[in-house]
Amino acid sequence: MSSSIPFTHENLDFYLKELAKEFRKIGGKNMPAEIILIGGASILANYSFRDMTYDMDAIISASSAIKDAINYVGDKYGLPNGWLNTDFVKTKSYTPKLIEFSVYYKTFSNILTVRTVTAEYLVAMKLKSGRQYKNDLSDIVGIISEHSKKGTPLIFTQIEKAVCDLYGSWDGISTELREFIISVLEQPDYTKLYEHYRKSENQSKDILLEFEQDHPNALNEDNINAVLEKAKRKKKSRNEPER
Repeated sequence: MSSSIPFTHENLDFYLKELAKEFRKIGGKNMPAEIILIGGASILANYSFRDMTYDMDAIISASSAIKDAINYVGDKYGLPNGWLNTDFVKTKSYTPKLIEFSVYYKTFSNILTVRTVTAEYLVAMKLKSGRQYKNDLSDIVGIISEHSKKGTPLIFTQIEKAVCDLYGSWDGISTELREFIISVLEQPDYTKLYEHYRKSENQSKDILLEFEQDHPNALNEDNINAVLEKAKRKKKSRNEPER
């Protein structure tokens, strides 16, 4: 579920801290909880190339009191229902093995342990999703870029191992996306590449929004890529000069 209020580097820990405090009040100090941040929230926790995200997806392991704590914090700070949610587990990039390969982030109020997904495992997740209309491709470029700048560059064998660790094989990840990651790893200028994919993703999002307005409830996971490609071809043909 997307929030209308962005989560940022500055407020991410604040909301998690408030959640931990409320969870402790409701459930007591002897009922620990664990959250694994996924996607955009995981990127905010580990990288600087994105300023915000509107999605706070997570794998949650806690008593039922966590739901009340989430709702309380949401009401208190004007966040939408389900501002922190587990909808991600219904997507194709979810696998229970993410728990095994997540890494420790922080503990709040001595009761809420927060973990994240990072580096090659986050890249593997983004490849599995591979959505042209979200931040998947630009996020991959951003992650690879930051590791390169830090002197800890990711290489293809690391990413391939992560894909196999999480999903068993490259099955379910298109040949185009596999070629994409190889190409990205060979690029000398990540800044221009990141801008290119962000622009493309924003254009794709606008195309789908326009389609949705013209054809309400017609889009679904099975047809969204085909709809997007058809719309792009149509738009390209309109913009081509006549000969």
